[in-house]
Amino acid sequence: MPLVKEIFDYVIIGGGTAGALLTNRLSEDGSTVCLLEAGPSDINPLIHIPAGYIKNVYSKTLTWGFEAEASEGTAGRRFSLPQGRVLGGSSSINGLNHNRGQRADFDHWAERGNPGWSYNEVLPYFRRSEHKIGKADKRYRGLEGEMPITELDWHHPVSEAFIKGTQELGIPVNSDYNGERQDGAGYYQRCIKNGFRISSARAFLGTAKKRPGVDVRTHAHATAILFEGKRAVGVSYMKGGSSGKAQEVFARHEVIVSAGTINTAKLLQISGVGDTQLLDEIGVPVVHHLPGVGNNLRDHYGVRMVSRVKGIRTINNMAQGPRLLLEIGRWLLRKPSLLAVSPSLAHVFWKSDEAMDKPDLQFVFSPASFREGVVGLLDKKPGMTTGVWQERPESTGYVRARSANPFETPIVQPNYLSDERDQQVLLAGMRLARRLMQTSALTPYFDHETAPGEEVQTDEELLDFARKNGTTVYHLIGTARMGPKSDPDAVVDAELRVHGLEGLRVVDASIMPTMPSANTNAATMMIAEKASDMIRGLPPLTTAETISKTEETETSDC
Repeated sequence: MPLVKEIFDYVIIGGGTAGALLTNRLSEDGSTVCLLEAGPSDINPLIHIPAGYIKNVYSKTLTWGFEAEASEGTAGRRFSLPQGRVLGGSSSINGLNHNRGQRADFDHWAERGNPGWSYNEVLPYFRRSEHKIGKADKRYRGLEGEMPITELDWHHPVSEAFIKGTQELGIPVNSDYNGERQDGAGYYQRCIKNGFRISSARAFLGTAKKRPGVDVRTHAHATAILFEGKRAVGVSYMKGGSSGKAQEVFARHEVIVSAGTINTAKLLQISGVGDTQLLDEIGVPVVHHLPGVGNNLRDHYGVRMVSRVKGIRTINNMAQGPRLLLEIGRWLLRKPSLLAVSPSLAHVFWKSDEAMDKPDLQFVFSPASFREGVVGLLDKKPGMTTGVWQERPESTGYVRARSANPFETPIVQPNYLSDERDQQVLLAGMRLARRLMQTSALTPYFDHETAPGEEVQTDEELLDFARKNGTTVYHLIGTARMGPKSDPDAVVDAELRVHGLEGLRVVDASIMPTMPSANTNAATMMIAEKASDMIRGLPPLTTAETISKTEETETSDC
């Protein structure tokens, strides 16, 4: 007996940050949605405990196992590029900080030929999904969305001294870098509520899965987008992995690819959408020649500088033995605890050159020291770590499928530090990081620098340290870049429809034309929010529509 052909209004590939949100929004009006996630459900308890980050980011079960290719910018090193492979995607394994970026980032997207993507036009979509808990300026912040954003509730004297010290260098305190201005220092806002991580899956899928037209399928690895001519009509996938059962599901309206920057590019390529030369090399029949697929890869390349702390316990001491048991007890009682903090506590957004009008450097600070500067591997002795990266890197790379095999990881070459401008900005950031460690406010706690070490002083020595020790900040974007049809490297138009094809959109970080001056999770949620209105044919939101008649500034409680 022939199998019944399964047809939904929409088929979404990828249950991560964008896919989970889209499933919720598209099903609100009764549309049927099939969400395919290659990874497992998010039942692992370490996903939901914020401190579980240090385990999850290295998990072979919850991540894809991608690696950056060796390059001159990384001193010939290959290293892991963790990307979430679980419901919630990278929002289930990331560092939990909520950071939108600068007004100019999105105005630049619009200036590149993408109407509708200026800051004033995307702000309502940032606000729609957001539930800012605590003090909030309603001109910029949302109070009624599904994603709770909270202030840090666990403070340490070394963190306080770090923030106080920034003012000695002329850097102001900024209590809301997601508000009117980004520049300044303060504490990061987090996707944490009542001591638990709130991933995109937790925020958006709980409601969606209760609707009769929503079917969420885990362990469903997409193997190809199905086409009839130039129209995407469905998806083939393997249920249960490479040795599982081949299945197909069809879309009445659209197939939406939200598989993440690396997998989106690979899936398009092995489905016959990409550069003809590459498709011929890997033996994939060409559906549509689109040379930009897989190009324009960008990522933040971070360097972590470590110092030994004197005279006080830091997270290094507090995360072991009886003190760790105390923190676990506090977490169980829903009190401020190490288990409920993000790995980076304090922020600085500042300029590599004082003549600039906006920041181009992002710093992260934690009263903890990590072995060889790697997050998650704590030293035994008390310490503190300052990480730094250029906010808007110019170096670009690529993603290339190695073969037609959907289970083979692709070539990922970010080309870190290949652009000399990136080298100079990072150098300025490393020197500023040292100055931040040596303020009078931190003098009672600063013992000595352990990485790179005080013997490393010249530009070339600092760059050598950066090449040998820097790593991804997990913010990969750009491989299905949004742009007008006249742009030879553009993959999607301003409504995220794939150029030259019908019934196919891309909705994830891969569409970003340039890097936002921020962690990328918040902007990815915004993209999904805006795309959900485009897909449904709804008029775009305006700021007035998302601000109620209450006062512009108010306090929202849990």
